[in-house]
Amino acid sequence: MIRIFIIALLFSLGYGTAAGQGMPYNKADGLGITFNVITNNYQNKPQSRSSLFFTVANSRQLPVKGWKIYFNFARQIIPASFSGNLQIRHLNGDFFCLSPSPQFKGVASGDTLAVEFTSTEWLVNVTDAPAGFYLVYDDAPQQTYIIDKVSFKPSVRPQQYMRSPLDKVDTATTAAIFAQNKNTTDIPADSLTRVFPSPVSYQQTGGDFILMGGIKIQSPLRFKTEESYLRQTLAGLLTKGTAVNGQGQFIKLQYQSMPTGEAYRLTVNHNQISIAASTGAGIFYGIQSLKTLIPPGAYRHRQQNIAIKNVVVYDKPRFGYRALMLDVARNFQSKKEILKLLDVMSLYKMNVLHFHLTDDEGWRLEIPALPELTSVGSKRGHTLTNQACLQPALGSGPNISNAYGSGYYSKADFIEILKYATERHIRIVPEIESPGHARAAIKAMDARYTRFKKLGRIDEARKYLLHDLADTSHYISVQYWNDNVMDVAMPSTYNFINTITDALTQMYREAKAPLQTIHFGGDEVPAGAWQGSPSFRQLMAADTAIHSTDDLWLYYYNRVDRILKSHQLYLTAWEETGLIKAMQNGKKVNVLNAGLLNRNVHLEVWNNVLGWGAEDLAYKQANAGYKVILSCVSNLYFDMASEKSFHEPGYYWGGYVDVDKLFKFIPYNYFKNTIDDKMGNPLNKSYLNTKEQVTEIGRANIIGLQGALWSETVKGPQKLEYMLLPKLLGLAERAWAADPDWATRADWAKAGELYQQAWCKFVNILGKRELPRLDYYAGGFNYRIPEPGAAVVNQTMVINSQFPGFKIYYTTDGSSPTTHSHLYTKPITLSLPVKMALFNQLNRHGRVVVLNNQ
Repeated sequence: MIRIFIIALLFSLGYGTAAGQGMPYNKADGLGITFNVITNNYQNKPQSRSSLFFTVANSRQLPVKGWKIYFNFARQIIPASFSGNLQIRHLNGDFFCLSPSPQFKGVASGDTLAVEFTSTEWLVNVTDAPAGFYLVYDDAPQQTYIIDKVSFKPSVRPQQYMRSPLDKVDTATTAAIFAQNKNTTDIPADSLTRVFPSPVSYQQTGGDFILMGGIKIQSPLRFKTEESYLRQTLAGLLTKGTAVNGQGQFIKLQYQSMPTGEAYRLTVNHNQISIAASTGAGIFYGIQSLKTLIPPGAYRHRQQNIAIKNVVVYDKPRFGYRALMLDVARNFQSKKEILKLLDVMSLYKMNVLHFHLTDDEGWRLEIPALPELTSVGSKRGHTLTNQACLQPALGSGPNISNAYGSGYYSKADFIEILKYATERHIRIVPEIESPGHARAAIKAMDARYTRFKKLGRIDEARKYLLHDLADTSHYISVQYWNDNVMDVAMPSTYNFINTITDALTQMYREAKAPLQTIHFGGDEVPAGAWQGSPSFRQLMAADTAIHSTDDLWLYYYNRVDRILKSHQLYLTAWEETGLIKAMQNGKKVNVLNAGLLNRNVHLEVWNNVLGWGAEDLAYKQANAGYKVILSCVSNLYFDMASEKSFHEPGYYWGGYVDVDKLFKFIPYNYFKNTIDDKMGNPLNKSYLNTKEQVTEIGRANIIGLQGALWSETVKGPQKLEYMLLPKLLGLAERAWAADPDWATRADWAKAGELYQQAWCKFVNILGKRELPRLDYYAGGFNYRIPEPGAAVVNQTMVINSQFPGFKIYYTTDGSSPTTHSHLYTKPITLSLPVKMALFNQLNRHGRVVVLNNQ
């Protein structure tokens, strides 16, 4: 879960009104900054060299002193590398301050100041851009001026977008995309399976059932919730709603014994629709299959009748745990968008939303007993003290009104979300990050401490403190925080954990929603935490089992586990919870934490980064007895960029993840089709052969799959949906559908042939049925539309698409294509540059690309 933030490229910035030295600026005035990557792999190290150009226009000037520019930049800048008589200071996290040095001469109108600096790691795509710039004058330190004119120039030279000479990942050129798509065949829509994800068995029996308004629904009392849901669904599709009594068409929901609770049987014939299952969940999934049987266009607007193919379907899921982890702590999403997310999850039979509600950058859930968690911890804005709000992060800027940096769900909001999810047979697993990634909670409880201390109630003030005020520990987290770890030696930390657990269980009871577990984090606690804590020294003196800060890990999770057990809950956490530090050959290494085995602890395992050495960690922990949820970064992280392109948003520290990575994931042997490392270099199979394979016991302990969408780069619902879809459909297919033949074949050639056949069917279903459905379903989704591929073949230009069914439009006059441009139907015989893009049925298109076939 190393969520690395990166930054840079070419920026032009204009400043807002300010008091201070020189003439005041307003938002239209001409102070600008351009930021340009000079090179990656600077000095043959994992670092970058960049340049800043300060320009001034409109009779303004950049004064010699008296100002500061704040911004977020999630790489470490080497201060001594900064030229140009400007000073850079790292404040905390990704927050930086730029100010003039005593030698700074100012910048007069019409002049430009050029500076250079070095930063750690690489700068590759648009995600790697500085954000949230604002200006503050020293004589008015609380007045901020947002820099809102931002532009950037794509990196075009290899040294600007290649991470190092070892970076062999193909850049997403039109030729590279063409090669990826060249073996995809166009399958007639009538030949495609109409139920998605792929069912266990599917048979079209000929003819259609004509679904009309006034259709009756019959169900026993046990399925009345599902019947109500079905009535609401049909009311949104038909001009006339459903009936309760009468003759004619009907849909029957009926009990039938099934091998698993989520199994169902769906039968559609000329006279009726029947869905049989042993539980409400099974009936619900049968309804979802009925919804995908319905033609995608039927979701555009209500109709008098809808023709549905007669089918017989038997189905059950491969995994009982089919999850999506959504981070709303880094950047917030509205309740409306969460409800919409639950709609699309339920359509594709996902049944768990892991709700990442807290992190360093924000606390997003109202806890009435601890109001500071939201009055302080849910807000980001300009501050150097973090007393009234948290500092800006991830480009949220100085205003606490920022819709993505600030926000939370009230108790009523959360209960509404829980009810909505429960109606759709989705469990919500709340995550409270601890003991690391806890800065928002820590600062909120500091504010609470201050409030009660001012009232003279010192015992109450200390009741929920999450760090020792006398702690002298020095550490820096993966995201560069120096104050984000709860002090697990303090009793007040457990007061906090217990109070949060009480509040959550109460909300779930009010919502009548199932709560079996709470996720209590467990990842990325930096080295050095607790070393200078007086509370740790006191605990070590009192508890003979505590010899070093390493022993605090098991101590903490033992206590958290006991708190959860007292609420009849079990512990879920990230994989590091199942590890402890031990000395081996004179080095401190992670080994299996046997102390939490046999306690029904569930571990979500993300770290299988190729080349980091823990590729088999999930299998080791499952083999040892932990319940494991696979959330492997190599295939299941939605926040990874879909391709290597300057224009494609997303991180890439764990590799590039498009929908194909999810589709090809082999849960019980993900080594099998692992060919390259994260840099695109061929893997030596002997390396993976040394890794531990999953055993039969381990298989039984792998309870499911989880896609993860971390939100550092996800600002707003449009970007959420872009990163989510169509990747979610690849996850749904792999989590629900049976183990495919290609995944188990020992014959590589045959496995490859079967995989290509399965992939062709999958992308045809997406391109011709599911993505067109999502244009309208639940109000429509902003799914990612890829670029077309193109190549020159026999002196003609051939264009292809990842998704058959989407239209390709092109131009030859230099203009951007629209639906009024040329429609591609056959190879183009031209000697001119061609601009092209892929269009969906709403005429929304992906990025425009250019190919010159001269």
